[in-house]
Amino acid sequence: MPKMKTNRSAAKRFRFTGSGKIKRAKAYKSHLLTKKDAKRKRNLRKNTIVSGSDFKKVRRLLPYAE
Repeated sequence: MPKMKTNRSAAKRFRFTGSGKIKRAKAYKSHLLTKKDAKRKRNLRKNTIVSGSDFKKVRRLLPYAE
């Protein structure tokens, strides 16, 4: 059986934590920023954990990530 390929776009977007969870950046921080208040934009800078319902999907895109 051939080697599985890592999805390169996913590899650039997700990182694994030491405990095996997956970190991701938050959405809605790319444009239309004038109408968003400073507190909201500040919170969008932070990373967050991929939800449990999406974990399996992301894991499939990154077969060799630890």
